[in-house]
Amino acid sequence: MNIYQVEDLPKYKIIEFFKLHWGSPEMVISSGIYDCSALDGFAVLNEDKIIGLITYLIKNTECEIISLDSTEEGRGIGTSLVQEVENLAKKKNCRIVKLITTNDNLLALKFYQKRGFILSKIIHNAVEEARKVKPEIPLIGNDGIPIKDEIEMVKVLR
Repeated sequence: MNIYQVEDLPKYKIIEFFKLHWGSPEMVISSGIYDCSALDGFAVLNEDKIIGLITYLIKNTECEIISLDSTEEGRGIGTSLVQEVENLAKKKNCRIVKLITTNDNLLALKFYQKRGFILSKIIHNAVEEARKVKPEIPLIGNDGIPIKDEIEMVKVLR
């Protein structure tokens, strides 16, 4: 599996990927408003097509994963991308890697916990606040669960 830095890929491919999977490159979460196409990250390609993409931001001794997508489940793409970010975070002397997901994203909660992340904080009604900036965020998410809260997860790096 070849992993590339997003800066080495054509920007239009990154933007198209986010439009397809998120509606736009803009991510609105309680930690900020981000243009994911402008963030650092890594991608996995199959031939010329992005099949996995992670973006992150490093502030002081914290690395925050802003987005993670894999179009082919069960192949280790997401795991490889998270490991790539963790390795970089260690090199940059980060103490933790953190991320935010929504209460309906049971697959993400399972995925990250299996990889050593723990639940650290619930931000009640955070998605209602995010909708003020990005109203196209759906009201109902995975498995018919209303999307209301954000859940912060962290992993302490050794």
